[in-house]
Amino acid sequence: MSILVVGTVAFDSIKTPFGKAERCLGGSATYFSVAASFFTAVDLIAVIGDDFTDEDMSIFRGRRINLDGLQHVHGAKTFFWAGEYGFDLNVAKTRDTQLNAFAEFHPRLNERQRNAEVLFLANIHPELQMDVLHQAKRPQLVALDTMNLWIDTKHEALENAFRQVDMVVINEAETRQFMREPNLVKAARGILALGPRTIVIKRGEYGAMMITKDVVFAAPAYPLENVFDPTGAGDTFAGGFLGYLASRREHNDREMRRAIIFGSVLASFTVEKFSLDRLREITLADIQERYRDFRALTHFEDCEV
Repeated sequence: MSILVVGTVAFDSIKTPFGKAERCLGGSATYFSVAASFFTAVDLIAVIGDDFTDEDMSIFRGRRINLDGLQHVHGAKTFFWAGEYGFDLNVAKTRDTQLNAFAEFHPRLNERQRNAEVLFLANIHPELQMDVLHQAKRPQLVALDTMNLWIDTKHEALENAFRQVDMVVINEAETRQFMREPNLVKAARGILALGPRTIVIKRGEYGAMMITKDVVFAAPAYPLENVFDPTGAGDTFAGGFLGYLASRREHNDREMRRAIIFGSVLASFTVEKFSLDRLREITLADIQERYRDFRALTHFEDCEV
């Protein structure tokens, strides 16, 4: 199954304790589509400005990413974000946000896009997410991400969005923030009560957790000695997770667990360099090798005491 993703293609300026990168490629739809394309075909819907060059476009070439929905707004610049991390790489401080071309972004799906089997609504305005969902004919799977800005300013619209999707992919702090509940499992159960069948919680350096009505599954993060830039790791995780799922005939518990690990594997590559530089280098063989390492990392035998 192919995936339709609606989100941002952007430029980022990032500073961490280990270095900095100026106006490097970023955006939720960029990270997601590159990660997902290792497993399946992706339709990308986003907007760019005049400053997005042919060289910038090279990240999408040679991959199963259709760019028919990538709108070019003449006379405008591409979305820009500047952020800084301290030694706690789970927390980013936003220094600057410039919506630019994205400020007037109103995605319109063509007939092929309306028939998407898997739809991922990246962390854009919840009303924009719902506009896209209502244009689509009912996909087999709809997943949604969000961010703290929308939880603070568009809580009611976001709650309405949660009620209309199959899966919420959200980070740990946002899960607690949305439900105003410090206990992570209780907060996740509260979101499930709104209607989604599954919530997948991104926990940064602590891994990921999947919760359904009947199942709780937790996976650690892959242990790395060198972490340079966590920007885009969550979107990469979502791309690996949903990309793998879309490549499977069934979306049962076994495949969902595997998808969590593949998402974690892709995210572990992303943080090893700035921007998408590491994702440019890896192959499916590298992903499969790290998946096997992950399995060995978490394997243990039954024991009677």
